[in-house]
Amino acid sequence: MLRLRPLAVAVLGLSALPVSSLVHAETLLGAQTVTAKGYAADTLETPQAVEILQAPAAGGTVAGGLLRGKPGLAAQSDGAWGQNPVLRGLKKESVVVMVDGVRMNSAQPQGAIASFLDLGLLERAEVVKGPGSVLYGSGAMGGVVNLITPDVGFSAEDELGGRIGARFSSVDKGVAGAALLTRSSANSALVLGVAGRDVDDYRSPDAREDRTGYQSDTLLAKYKHKLNEDLTLRVNLQRHEDEDVWYPGSARSGAGIPAPLGTATIHSPEQRRELYELGVDARLGEGTLAAEVYRQEVFRQIRAFSSAKQRDYVRNDVTFVTDGAKAKYLFPVGDNHLLTVGADLWRMRGDPERYIDNNPPAFDNNMRNDPFNKGVIESAGVFLQDEFSVGQTRFIAGARFDRVTGDAARKGMTQTTGLEKTDNNLSWSLGAIQPLNENLSAYANVGRAYRAPDMRERFEDSARGDGYYHVGNPQLDPEVSTSFELGLKQGGAGLQYQLAAFYTRIDDYIAGRVTGANHPQNGLPFKRTGNLDKVTIHGIEGSASLPVGAFIADAGFTWLRGKNHQDDEPLFQMPAPELTLGIGRPAERGFWWRAQLRAVSEQDRIATRFTNGTENATAGFVTADAEFGWRFGKVGAFESAGLAVQLSNLADKRYHEHQTEGVSGNELAAPGRGIALSLNGSF
Repeated sequence: MLRLRPLAVAVLGLSALPVSSLVHAETLLGAQTVTAKGYAADTLETPQAVEILQAPAAGGTVAGGLLRGKPGLAAQSDGAWGQNPVLRGLKKESVVVMVDGVRMNSAQPQGAIASFLDLGLLERAEVVKGPGSVLYGSGAMGGVVNLITPDVGFSAEDELGGRIGARFSSVDKGVAGAALLTRSSANSALVLGVAGRDVDDYRSPDAREDRTGYQSDTLLAKYKHKLNEDLTLRVNLQRHEDEDVWYPGSARSGAGIPAPLGTATIHSPEQRRELYELGVDARLGEGTLAAEVYRQEVFRQIRAFSSAKQRDYVRNDVTFVTDGAKAKYLFPVGDNHLLTVGADLWRMRGDPERYIDNNPPAFDNNMRNDPFNKGVIESAGVFLQDEFSVGQTRFIAGARFDRVTGDAARKGMTQTTGLEKTDNNLSWSLGAIQPLNENLSAYANVGRAYRAPDMRERFEDSARGDGYYHVGNPQLDPEVSTSFELGLKQGGAGLQYQLAAFYTRIDDYIAGRVTGANHPQNGLPFKRTGNLDKVTIHGIEGSASLPVGAFIADAGFTWLRGKNHQDDEPLFQMPAPELTLGIGRPAERGFWWRAQLRAVSEQDRIATRFTNGTENATAGFVTADAEFGWRFGKVGAFESAGLAVQLSNLADKRYHEHQTEGVSGNELAAPGRGIALSLNGSF
């Protein structure tokens, strides 16, 4: 097995080859998005709120961390690695996360599926907020996060290029490196990438936070070959591996965990994601066809560690394998319609193998105790989207039909019947954007999206790291959301801003509900998965930037409210209102800097009935961050190079986000004051 530690990666990058042209690692691809409409489009012409997030040089954080502090976005965390995207209050189950347009399926317990890619190999992240089921199917109720890796086009002459980066951070004694090589010609284009990181336990204002370090490596290979002017073949291969990942937010004692075991904490000694994708782009008639077949495997070792025994007492190995195929055909109809028709098929399999020590006081019997056997979820969908104009108003209308089936050989330890369920789901959307002047547009959209229950919600009967014994429900109904959004977008050379107000109603909301009863054998309190009557979320968000002489001032804010109507109380774990203010001096060459304040309000709107009193209020906080650096021109073999220094949590403020997992009152504190040095160059 190929293993490349981060420092070795950085050294490999510094031995890089000759000069050519490649977009600088810190440069965004303009204001284009390929995720919102399914094809390249200007964000200012999209009737939906879209964020294009810049990938930091050498990958300064995990993907979920990119979202924190952005309008309408947040991250739910159970450790340094586990940072799950939260879009408008909806968490990982209600957000589709993709890499290069391929959804990352996994019945994820602790941790974050979005972290299975090193940011050193990320070109940008596109976040589309609001319903996205027309294009992306189940789960796209809160929106879509598309992590896009670098690509290279064909070139008339043979060209060789690439980029390298390295990062060193004090707060976690971390080192990270990434190297990317590109080669292109008239008929072929190749991208090879390698990245890695090695971080230690990070320091909070209190102390070093145990078990927050980890190691990871990522490999990337993308190749395109032009057979003729109308036909191109594509290959995309990815492998990401993590070692020694812990989830401190899962630490529990008591609450059904036998006293001789002390505190139990979930961790993953090893986990990996592999993607094998083959695609084709073809010009057919007046339109273009893009089609892919793929296999994605997510393997995880999941362990429960006993502080008293100083060893694992639960050992679970599972691989979630997704085989899929998708195709879309984009073509004009007359002078005023651009149609997309498509199909999307995938099948995910999971068969966890779990052993548990449950014979007190020795706890050493190694009993087989699988949470379910041979789980399968199959999805087949077809969709149609039309973009057209009426006068100056641009419309996008779409509809999709999906058929989703779930089944398993066994649920828990005994149930083998009544496990299959098939649902038919109709999604639709209608958006319109109207220019008000040369730079300002108003937009509106309404849409229906859905989420089919995942494998664990359907089939798993087992104890989890949150201290509850979860009982699955194979007959769950899918969640169905109806969303409305109104907004403004202004571009141009001066003031730029976007403002959005939204309302979402979710019927048959899926959640684990505390029953008040305890498991007769292990004493854990039951949390039974079921459909709630309805929940609603509404809010307003926005961002703005304004040139002020040589400087640029910017701001962003989020305010939202969620309600669980069945229990007549706030929805669980809603992000607190927040505001960011920043100012900086950009520079294409030479010295640049930026400083930011982030103010997050107290969150005292908590769910008491739904959580049986386990969600507590979170204090507000203000953090200050700064960064500065120097962008060089040509330096030796490099066409461009850069140096950056990042200063985080300057006041060493102790705080935690409201979405931080952990025993109420003992949530993991966020990292304290730190400094990071990044070096990067392109050739």
